[in-house]
Amino acid sequence: ARQGVRAFSSAGDLKLEKKPERIKHFKIYRYNPDKGGKPTMVDFPVNLNECGPMVLDALIKIKNEQDSTLTFRRSCREGICGSCSMNIDGSNTLACLAHIDDKPTTTIYPLPHMHIVKDLVPDMNNFYEQYKSIKPWLQRKDANPDGKETLQSKEDRAKLDGMYECILCACCSAACPSYWWNTEKYLGPAVLQQAFRWIDDSRDQATKERLEQLDDTFKLFRCHTIMNCSKTCPKHLNPGKAIAKIKSKVIAMH
Repeated sequence: ARQGVRAFSSAGDLKLEKKPERIKHFKIYRYNPDKGGKPTMVDFPVNLNECGPMVLDALIKIKNEQDSTLTFRRSCREGICGSCSMNIDGSNTLACLAHIDDKPTTTIYPLPHMHIVKDLVPDMNNFYEQYKSIKPWLQRKDANPDGKETLQSKEDRAKLDGMYECILCACCSAACPSYWWNTEKYLGPAVLQQAFRWIDDSRDQATKERLEQLDDTFKLFRCHTIMNCSKTCPKHLNPGKAIAKIKSKVIAMH
């Protein structure tokens, strides 16, 4: 029994070896319109031994421990809400899905070519107005006689795969040069992919009206198939393919 007590006491005296700090620097875009002045880049060192694995973890840690005024959007932390979209090391992505890499420095900007509310928060009003313009809901002209839901075959349902998963994070639209140059008129890849999601839905009865609305030099045909949208999508979707299919259907109408 004494030996047991002695062993327990000795274990309590052990000192755990402290891991050396793993410092990584995050250079973050800062802009506060209330204070005026030009945007700046501010460096924040973070010990990765005390931080989660994602860039969003680092941003939350910086806000909690170094600068509470740092402003960014975030919600689900699981790549579902689309709130934390930003430009990380030159690529538009979601901070909650972006792993912290081994490079000494990571640079973080808001989504490019968008008006900035503050720091990493872009103004999404124009984006959402464009989304509203395509009437993103099921449109039926005839009610089902039996009063039940509108059924869909497995084959027709499969056509929606790769489109319904879009979370409207705007990473693709903010990566599109055509959208940079014609933000007010060109709907952009995210909204056009959402439009095709309803055009290709067998249950929808407003296909002709939807196509006629998109038959426009700027709304649709400003797309020059640069394909930045498909390359940058954090959900691995292909907006460029959806836009090409809309173009084919619109052209077939003439």
